[in-house]
Amino acid sequence: MPIGAVPHAMTVHELTRRQELQGTPDEVFPFFADATNLEALTPPLLEFKVITPRPIQMHAGTLIEYRLKVHRVPVNWRTQIEEWQPSERFVDRQLKGPYKLWHHTHTFEPLAGGKTLMHDVVRYSVGYGPLGDLAKRLFVGRDVAAIFDYRAEVIEQLLEADIERRSSSERSAA
Repeated sequence: MPIGAVPHAMTVHELTRRQELQGTPDEVFPFFADATNLEALTPPLLEFKVITPRPIQMHAGTLIEYRLKVHRVPVNWRTQIEEWQPSERFVDRQLKGPYKLWHHTHTFEPLAGGKTLMHDVVRYSVGYGPLGDLAKRLFVGRDVAAIFDYRAEVIEQLLEADIERRSSSERSAA
């Protein structure tokens, strides 16, 4: 099946988020290039853990394994990085996990004043036909939105600390 293609008759939902970040794409992208930062970007209730051995070298084709809890049910999740364009964009797709389809495109656009517009588009499907559509209406849509709401709340502080840490390391090395 082609990248991003959707199996016939699957209901696909889309979540789109935009957030302005302090720092240029070159400054903010390294934070997102470290897959272990997903643990801090995910609500604690999900108990999200990256289980792929570290360090994880990010590039097209990288596979990443996670463990989390969805409504207290343990779930293993495997994603593959389909596209990797540092400081511009990357795309991850679920190979195994709680969704029938999970296709997440992250883009980073430079803005005036040394800022970045981060744009996320998540295409997802619960699967299971009408039962999955009902689950999406009852809780899945809300849960997915809550994950990205949480990320929007914590990203600035995490990103600021990461940029400062990397800047300090570079100054120490000089």
